[in-house]
Amino acid sequence: MPKTVCKEMIIGSVDIGGSKIAVGAVTETGKVLSQLNDVTSPNAGFASAMQRIVCMLHNLAAQVGTRFSGIGVACPGPLDPFSGILGNVGTLPGWQGNSLIEPLEREFGVSIAIENDADAAAIAEATWGSGKRCDRFIFITISTGIGGGIVLSGQLYRGVEGAHPELGHQILDASGPLCYCGARGCWEVLASGPALVAWMRENHPAVDHIAAEEICTLAEQGNRIALQAVDREGYYLGLGLANLITLFAPDTIALGGGVMKSSHLFLKRALKVIREVCTQVPANKTRITLASLKSDVGLAGAAQAWLCKYR
Repeated sequence: MPKTVCKEMIIGSVDIGGSKIAVGAVTETGKVLSQLNDVTSPNAGFASAMQRIVCMLHNLAAQVGTRFSGIGVACPGPLDPFSGILGNVGTLPGWQGNSLIEPLEREFGVSIAIENDADAAAIAEATWGSGKRCDRFIFITISTGIGGGIVLSGQLYRGVEGAHPELGHQILDASGPLCYCGARGCWEVLASGPALVAWMRENHPAVDHIAAEEICTLAEQGNRIALQAVDREGYYLGLGLANLITLFAPDTIALGGGVMKSSHLFLKRALKVIREVCTQVPANKTRITLASLKSDVGLAGAAQAWLCKYR
């Protein structure tokens, strides 16, 4: 197969998740030219994952026929975006203390940028997606967990010492279920995909193994318990968004992640909650929309993390 030669700057992109690693070749305008995927297998260890990432990056560089200008990596936190050192990431057990920068820098001899995956997605959407031309933009992803990033006047908002704000762990119901973060009733434990499944299992004892996507299908078919489950999802989705609108009064909030593939089941309820709760800010001026980069957002975000740092 002939090589694809591209005159644009090409960035190697790595999107590390708890179950899948995606590696791509991405242009400076955010186009994913080619990508490869592998299972994360976190229990196989950090070194194993990095060996596979290096191999996929070499294969992609050969496919596009050029050397990468740099490499961007998006990964769940906690992590230090400046040193690339991983903290105790719940979905990547045993990886803490390892550097995402060193093995890639040593292998490819180019600059490496590391970013929290939700922050990376936020800057990609702000640059190339639904947050373009927004001075106050928030991206939220709702899937296995809930996370997000805040972009103000074109700059990613960071907390003290570069910390990533954990928007998914705002407390909505202090008497609610216990989350691994140590709090009860945080947004993630009430409105993520696993939260939707947990409520369905608790209230429909006949249901054993079921996924969030299946619950949404049952709701579309008129199943009474499933309809209650998606109504509850819409309520807590709206409550978390209402808090963000009250705190930041943003121009736009974009919603992504697997759960939002069924957004038609949740958004009407969520918007009703926002109208009821957000009485102290002009909530009607905040646009709630779906993220536009879809499945490319992770790789595009990793590339944009590198572009923001080194271009």
